[in-house]
Amino acid sequence: MSKVFSLSEAGSIAIHSMVLIAKSDFKMNVVKIAERTGSSKHHVAKVLQRLVKDDFLASNRGPHGGFELKRPADEINLLEIYEAIEGKIEVTKCPMDNLICPFDKCILGTIIGDMTQNFKDYLSNQKLTDYL
Repeated sequence: MSKVFSLSEAGSIAIHSMVLIAKSDFKMNVVKIAERTGSSKHHVAKVLQRLVKDDFLASNRGPHGGFELKRPADEINLLEIYEAIEGKIEVTKCPMDNLICPFDKCILGTIIGDMTQNFKDYLSNQKLTDYL
């Protein structure tokens, strides 16, 4: 079945992991996050290391190690997390990125640009604290 929108597994892991880490009173490790999200621990580790590299998380090794937020949860929105994994969201007028349309009127109108902008606005208005 076709979907108009699809969130990658990495994007889903990043957003859900950040909420879990923000909710936790202790450092969350890869194994716990993988269990809670139903994801492979290897994929979780890869995604979380990307978030460490982008300064969302701090990580510590060892028996009491794990991940913790580097910034307060109310200062992190879902758009930042999404774009750290997927890249910047580009709002374009043409879904095919054509500079010149072969038709007098776009068959899809502005729906693609509108949906993309709505998605971007939604994510930017959602803070981690909204899910605690």
